[in-house]
Formats: sequence, C-alpha cells, structure tokens
Amino acid sequence: MNEHAAPQHQLIEIMDVSFENDALLTKALTHRSFVNEVDGYVPDNERLEFLGDAVIGFITAEMLFSLYPDEPEGWLTQLRSALVRTESLAILADECQLGDFLRMGRGEVNSGGRTRVTNLCRGFEAVMGALYMDQGVEAVKAFVLPRMHNLLKYILDNKLHLDARSMLQERSQADMRVTPVYRVVDTDGPEHEKEFIVEALVAGIVVGRGSGASKRGAAQSAARDALNQIESYGWSVEVEAASILAQAEADAAILNKLANDVQSPEDLEDTEESDSDD
Repeated sequence: MNEHAAPQHQLIEIMDVSFENDALLTKALTHRSFVNEVDGYVPDNERLEFLGDAVIGFITAEMLFSLYPDEPEGWLTQLRSALVRTESLAILADECQLGDFLRMGRGEVNSGGRTRVTNLCRGFEAVMGALYMDQGVEAVKAFVLPRMHNLLKYILDNKLHLDARSMLQERSQADMRVTPVYRVVDTDGPEHEKEFIVEALVAGIVVGRGSGASKRGAAQSAARDALNQIESYGWSVEVEAASILAQAEADAAILNKLANDVQSPEDLEDTEESDSDD
C-alpha cells in the first residue's frame, strides 16, 4: 500500500534531523486514508498533528514575543496567525518535499492528495509533534525557527498578515464606490479536507481568485490576488465601466425613492381638507 510513498529515511536526510524512535515518524506520515485501506489496526497521524500544532504555535508566539518587545498583543496575534495558518505551514512542508513521503490510500493519492494544502500542513504538524515526542521542544525549535524567520520576512514583505478583504473593500469603495463580493466557484478534495476556490468581484467583474482550506481563507487569498493585480495594473476598463453603471443605477434608485416619498400638491390638499373636516 505504501509503495507510493518515498522511503522515510530520505525525508530525514532532507530535513537534516534524526529520530531515535523511527516508529514515531512513520506514524506522523500516516494519513487517515491509508488506515482505511489496510487490514488490521494502523494508527494515523491525527493525534501527533494535534500536538505539533500546539508546539508550533508556542514556538512561534515565543519567537514573536522576543523579536517585537514593543508591539501590542493584537499585532502579535495577527502575525502569529499568518505564520501558522494552513497555507503557511504547507509552504514549509513543501520545502521538505513532505508530500512525497506521506502514506496515503490510493484514492487520496489519485485525487491529488500529495499536493493538497491541508494534507501538507497537517503532515508537517504531525512530523513536528513526532519530533517533539522523540527529542523535546529544543529539537523542534532548532528545525522550525530558521524556517519561521524566513517565512516571517516573506509574510511581512508581502503584507500577508494584513486583512486583505478589508484592504480591498477600502480600495474599492474609495476608487469605485462599490463594495466587493465573493463567491465560491469550485471545491477540491474529500468532504473532510475540502479546499475552496473563491473569486472576488467588484461591480460584477472578477478581480481576483484564490484558494484555501476554508471559505474565509480562500476569500482572503482572492482579495490578496485582487490587490496585487490592482497594484500592478490598476483597475481594468471593464471594472471602471461596470462601477459607473452600478453607481448610476444606485443613484437613480435613491432619487426614485425620494420622489415617491414626497407627496404631490394634490395629496397635500386632500390631506388639508381631511384635517379641516375633522
């Protein structure tokens, strides 16, 4: 069943780490789909994933606390969230070629499971959980921190810690007087590990597209893509034209409502006569 996975000793070489208990690493690399396709009990990596998630979160928080002694809690939280989100940890997993080493069922492999962002993130968390169980937190720090520093620079340079949806809304309302909307256009993966494809639209025109492990994350990715496009090329002629039309229709609707709310002279006379009769 695991003939599709590369030998795990190669992963150890790529990561430049060692394991005293190889069984921990094997468990960390075992996706639940593999368990479902073999006879007998084989533990999957979900408990180690849970542990690794907590360890990575702690290490990241401690790193940011030390690096930025004067920044407020809210800013630190925002940055930590950007560093440990699914898409970010998937980047670190991909650097280790982790997807090639995950033990998966045939169905998961055939559906693109080795490159699925959620699988990469969860596999990375599980491996870090296994490393923690095998050698303690210092071993995890030695592996994670240099990569987190590089990831931190990338996130700050590209402003990935900022709320892209709020930024796009501010830009769109200021330039086009229109609020962006988002729509899910596709999904990928099994029900329990879906990835969402979302488009951002301004005045009905697609301005960005993104994917993520949640609808919210995918919308953030789409907004970020839109902001990058706008920064590079400005608003398209189609968006400008559609925004003008949308605003004209909105203004016309307001004027029509105001006109309907104002009584005609005849209505006023009728009202006055009714009052005098009383």
